[in-house]
Amino acid sequence: MFGANEKKPGFFDRLKQAVASTKAQLVERLETITEGKTAIDQGVLDELEATLIMADLGVGTTGEILTRLKAQVKAQKLREPRQLRAAVEQEVLTLLENPGCAGGPAGDRRRGPGGPSEPAKPRADKPARGGGPEVIFVVGVNGVGKTTSIAKLAHYYLQQNRRPLLAAADTFRAAANEQLEIWAERLGIQIIEQKPGADPAAVLFDALASAKKRNDDPVIVDTAGRLHTKDNLMAELEKMCRIAGREVAGAPHQVLLVIDATTGQNGLQQAREFKEHAGTTGIILTKLDGTAKGGVVVAIARELGLPIQFVGVGEKVEDLLPFNPREFVESLFEA
Repeated sequence: MFGANEKKPGFFDRLKQAVASTKAQLVERLETITEGKTAIDQGVLDELEATLIMADLGVGTTGEILTRLKAQVKAQKLREPRQLRAAVEQEVLTLLENPGCAGGPAGDRRRGPGGPSEPAKPRADKPARGGGPEVIFVVGVNGVGKTTSIAKLAHYYLQQNRRPLLAAADTFRAAANEQLEIWAERLGIQIIEQKPGADPAAVLFDALASAKKRNDDPVIVDTAGRLHTKDNLMAELEKMCRIAGREVAGAPHQVLLVIDATTGQNGLQQAREFKEHAGTTGIILTKLDGTAKGGVVVAIARELGLPIQFVGVGEKVEDLLPFNPREFVESLFEA
């Protein structure tokens, strides 16, 4: 996935920098609460619980991890406080590598190439599928970094020698089209748009027709920054899903929800609504570098059964990294 060998350390180093605040909140604090302790008693477990919640793993996820750790203590697999760091690391990795399988109320995923034990992963190559391009909807509320994430996503696919096309279907906000136009010009890619106030489904229809004619792939669809409480706007999004499926078999093939990592647990309710109405298949988590609440990554995986597909670790167009659970955990717990 990473190409030449020398690129891998760059990815990992950037990820380590991005999770530095979360590491301080979670791992370094974990070291503090176990330092000098000789037994894993209730006091240590209470402090561990507070630490996990403060890192934004959420009450449910924290409770599940503690239940598993207590079982290990009872079975004498965990004997000393200094063993807790490695034990927590393994629990977090298990939750991330098996989204929705560890007991959270995840439900079935609407689409996506992977099952619950094999999370859907972003594909660099064109999927083996006839009849049209891969169609990727990008959804989310205003202010989470959706437009910038779309540009970064297009750049990611350009680096894989694909020909992304942008569909400016956020017709409610005039500035959205302007931003996408600037990005399309910088990246040297095609953008399909209409006047502000146009029917988003019409923009999508034109974009799919153009992509088929020009052999562009994937089609990345910007959508209006919908508040998850606005039923009428959600209905519009459902209509776009129907149009996409009619024009291209199986479309939309990915529905990526952009969540701002700094919102922490508040982003989970957004994700639940979008999953219900738009069939969200994965998450783009932005601003991971600006928060100590990176534990929300774990809560999303457990409670929603949705894989994190990409994480934003900076402002530059190349600062969108494909999410790898093992690398995330290693960067967080590395000594």
